[in-house]
Order: sequence, then structure tokens, then C-alpha cells
Amino acid sequence: MAHSFTDLLKDGQNYMVTWPVRKELYGYFPEARVISATRFSLKVMPPMAVLVTGVMVNTLGWEYLPQALAIGAFFLSLPLQGLLWLGHRSNQLLPPSIRHWYLDIHRKMITQGCQLQAAKSRPRYIELARLLKTAFDDLDKVFTGQWF
Repeated sequence: MAHSFTDLLKDGQNYMVTWPVRKELYGYFPEARVISATRFSLKVMPPMAVLVTGVMVNTLGWEYLPQALAIGAFFLSLPLQGLLWLGHRSNQLLPPSIRHWYLDIHRKMITQGCQLQAAKSRPRYIELARLLKTAFDDLDKVFTGQWF
């Protein structure tokens, strides 16, 4: 399933909003760390790019403008790298062990009366994120605590 650059960025943004950043998930999935780093870089890197470019040109002179712009572009690329990773990850199929865990959680949530869409036969990480977000939002800590 080929995705364009902009589709991956949108998928990454959607995945970043959907994935529940919870301490219970930190040990199982790298998403929480990548999301935290990406959110931080989205806030910090654009001003840093402008600052570093300006300081380089001011200190070294206009003849270093190409190098300054290259360094500024590097700073601007850091948040994009996080979004691209998240977009790619959201579209990956779950490995068999996590797929069984996804199906088990889905079945348990249905028995608890949660309104969910039918379980996917080939779930992706985005479906897992939606399921976990619903579980943490709708169910109490005692019920979700048994999974971790």
C-alpha cells in the first residue's frame, strides 16, 4: 500500500492525536516516546531554525548563507521525520502476538458493553490506537489495569 509524502504526514498527525500516551504503554510500544519527541520538536525546531540561521549569517557573514540555510532546513526536518515515522507505523499491520492481544481486548470490551466497530481481520496500528484510546477513555482503571 503506497502512500504519498503528504498522506504519511497526515496519517502521522492523526496517529499522534489518536495514540493514548499512557505510562502503561511506554514499556510495550515506542509510540509514546516518538510522539513526545515529535510534539516537542514541532514547538521548538521552527524557532531554533530561524535563530540558528540568523546567528550564523550575522556571525559569519552572508557568504555562509547556503550553509546556514542547510542547517536551518535540518532543524525544520526533525519534526517531519517524527511525523513520517508515525504515519508509516500507523499503516503497518500488527504482528501476530499483538494482533491476538488486540482481538482479546476487543472481545473483552464488547462483553463490557462498549460500542465498537467490528474487529478487523488484519488490524493495523491505527486500529490498535483507536481501541486503546476507547479503552482508556471509557473503561475504569481496574479493568484496563489487568492488561498491563
